[in-house]
Amino acid sequence: MDEFATRLHDAWEWWHAAIEDAQEGRWTRTPLERQVMDDIATATIGFGYPDPSVEPSLRARVCRIATWAGVLRLAARAGGWELAPVVGATPPRPAGMAELLSAVYAVGEQGETWLRRLPTDGPPPPRAVARFEAFVTGPGSVEDLRQFFYD
Repeated sequence: MDEFATRLHDAWEWWHAAIEDAQEGRWTRTPLERQVMDDIATATIGFGYPDPSVEPSLRARVCRIATWAGVLRLAARAGGWELAPVVGATPPRPAGMAELLSAVYAVGEQGETWLRRLPTDGPPPPRAVARFEAFVTGPGSVEDLRQFFYD
């Protein structure tokens, strides 16, 4: 796997660990965690679905992915959670808020990397961008986050 595919794969692993531990009762969100998730949802409204009559540029799509990194850094600081690198790491169990935020951050961080490299490397592969977008928008994605919790 290339570095982008590895990052996405490992982000999904951390994501699934946190969701599974929540659904199995090993992680029950605190009121602060619930509020932070609500704040993330509010801060990212509109990132996923642009006007269907306009095809956004690849750069605009990468910018939307990258914006997640800043939102997640702010969320982690607000809650006192430390974001951990997910690439090549197994999520600690039980997984909780720090692991969930780290998973999403890994995707946003990739967007920041693409933006930094844009002037020298050119745009990332459109298929890779689409796979990262699917992590944060659409069915079963970060966009549906609140639906995964039973608490």
